[in-house]
Amino acid sequence: MPLDHLFYETALILAASAALGGLTLWLRQPLIVAFILVGILVGPSGLNLAGVDERLQLLAEIGITVLLFVVGLKLDLHLIKTLGPVALATGLGQVAFTSLFGFFIGLALGFSIVGALYLAVALTFSSTIIIVKLLSDKREIDALHGRIAVGFLIVQDIAVILAMIGLNALGAEAASGHPLLDGLLVLLKGTGLLIAVGLAMRFILPMLLAHLARSQELLILFALAWAVLLAAVGDFLGFSKEVGAFLAGVSLASTPFREAIAGRLVSLRDFLLLFFFISLGAQLDLATVGAQIVPALIFSVFVLVGNPLIVMVIMGVMGYRKRTGFLAGLTVAQISEFSLILGALGVSLGHIDRETLGLITLIGLITIGLSTYLILYSHQIYNRLSPWLGVFERRHPYREISEKEGKTSEAPDIILFGLGRYGRNIANHLVRRGKKLLAVDFDPQIVAESGHFPFPVLYGDAEDPEQLENLPLRQTRWLVSTLPGKAVNLEIIKALRTQGYAGRIVLTAHSPDEAETFRRAGADKVLWPYVDAAELAVDYLSGTREELDTQSPWELHLEEVKLRPDSAASGRKIGKIALRTRTGASIVAVARAGISYYDPDADFRLFPGDLLVLLGNAEGLEQACRILEERKDTAGADEKRFRMKEVLVPDNSAWMGRSLADLDLRRQHGVSVIGIQRGAERLISPRPDMVVQPGDVLLVIGSPLAIRDFMEHREDDNILPGKPEEEK
Repeated sequence: MPLDHLFYETALILAASAALGGLTLWLRQPLIVAFILVGILVGPSGLNLAGVDERLQLLAEIGITVLLFVVGLKLDLHLIKTLGPVALATGLGQVAFTSLFGFFIGLALGFSIVGALYLAVALTFSSTIIIVKLLSDKREIDALHGRIAVGFLIVQDIAVILAMIGLNALGAEAASGHPLLDGLLVLLKGTGLLIAVGLAMRFILPMLLAHLARSQELLILFALAWAVLLAAVGDFLGFSKEVGAFLAGVSLASTPFREAIAGRLVSLRDFLLLFFFISLGAQLDLATVGAQIVPALIFSVFVLVGNPLIVMVIMGVMGYRKRTGFLAGLTVAQISEFSLILGALGVSLGHIDRETLGLITLIGLITIGLSTYLILYSHQIYNRLSPWLGVFERRHPYREISEKEGKTSEAPDIILFGLGRYGRNIANHLVRRGKKLLAVDFDPQIVAESGHFPFPVLYGDAEDPEQLENLPLRQTRWLVSTLPGKAVNLEIIKALRTQGYAGRIVLTAHSPDEAETFRRAGADKVLWPYVDAAELAVDYLSGTREELDTQSPWELHLEEVKLRPDSAASGRKIGKIALRTRTGASIVAVARAGISYYDPDADFRLFPGDLLVLLGNAEGLEQACRILEERKDTAGADEKRFRMKEVLVPDNSAWMGRSLADLDLRRQHGVSVIGIQRGAERLISPRPDMVVQPGDVLLVIGSPLAIRDFMEHREDDNILPGKPEEEK
């Protein structure tokens, strides 16, 4: 029997929620599942230890109010505008398909027209909270399929608000018996409410929020009060509390305080929603579950299979690849917390009974539980099903194919996968150092902007072996992936080995476990963005400049400049730069490889990567920084690079029987022998006393000018060219 004290019941509910929440976290399930199970466990159908009375129900209603308020607050119409047709077409197409077929399935299973309508609408919506959380954990929220999924989820959020308005209007009409008059009255009330909120947004809220923002606590209190107030107004006018709360959120969405408000309210929202989901579980009558299992399984299969299929069909028709459609489609393979809210609304309006609400709750448990694993293991599932998904892709998936594809004229030094913030910075630095770069990205928007990049960009899926076949892998020495995620990088290594790629592979890790896995899988180098950035931050906080600031009794004007490889000052002596003469600023310290050199003299030579600490006034420091950041004149840069050349020693060569020291090629021609191939054996860095033999192939290195001079005089010594030269 239930406990007699509300406080004891609440303590029991919270303790059970924390315990089952820990279990579901271990099972990688959303907490919604745990909270519904808590309601079943402690409610009348379970141990009957606690009930959900009107006081706890009030907390649940406030939780729903805060949920709708945050949805309105974070409504990103710009994302829908950016993604344009795909968000609207996929969102509205999936809503229409699921509603229509779900309605007919409900009728076929013997439900009333109203009951089938509620079931159909409940099956339509997917959980924004769950999907955003899962995609964020997988670092896929900014991927193409992630952004498309968030786009059509926003469309669904708008649709659910319209559905709530329609259902409330339907309930009001049924109660009065005057549908036309009531419909007109609802329209007038809605117009008046929108005008009032619009005026508040224009003339009252900006100034009021700016004043209240002086206190974060007061700002959050006002936001909560505003949400509950408009929820009450919406309920009073017959639109439901949910619609009023959503409108309250939209009214603050254009203010600069929306992120601060949303961030503070998310935890409160999750806590209060706990009581709503627990109340749903408590209302689930296990005695009727047996009769509901079959319809629950039928509807669940429809949601788990039908929703992803319709998304794949729509995206395939619109010119997206099957992989994008599949990954985006899996995100709608469950019903939403809004589905449960709609069911509860239907019960309160008298449209459906508690058995139908219990069926919706059961469908939610099944679809949310299973779809979580579908999303977590989406890439592995796709790899298995990919051969049979070709029907969902057009012969020419034009939305994901770059106009530049296949038009790169030169073989690149480096192929870079991923042009996010980290990848784009790497690309820019590589180009500055004169590397030939080919970038590949899975985001059509980035590819569309590639005309502004100083390197070619192709659309490509790193996990698609067919895509890798079309890349110039045999001519590329390095392949770098800045893509996040263990699975995608392991697929890259596997595909490259299958293609017989002989170059070096560089992957990006975000944890020690990932780094070790990549090394074992065959990565030549692992990048750690956060670790590297942390080391730089520590160097800045505890480096040479900080030490000078700490020890000086005076306030000094100091500035730090890191010397780039292409800086005109790199390789020069401090005295030759004449920085003090030109700007009045002095180089008072140089940090190099963890060692600080204080008060360097005029003969101190600067090298790339040196961190210079400058002393001077503000104007002089600014001028000195500009001088040190000036780039080198690249004219004649090719002559400063080196080349390698293979040459064959024939039987009648004058070099036969002579040692490398005797030949003295370094002094004679400016080239060095760095390797000798003798038969099948290759000798790297041969000793000076090694004697040249007929048939040897010498690998020589030198500047382009030296190599050219050497080859022009090789006929004098009967030296024949070997394999084609390779420029480095």
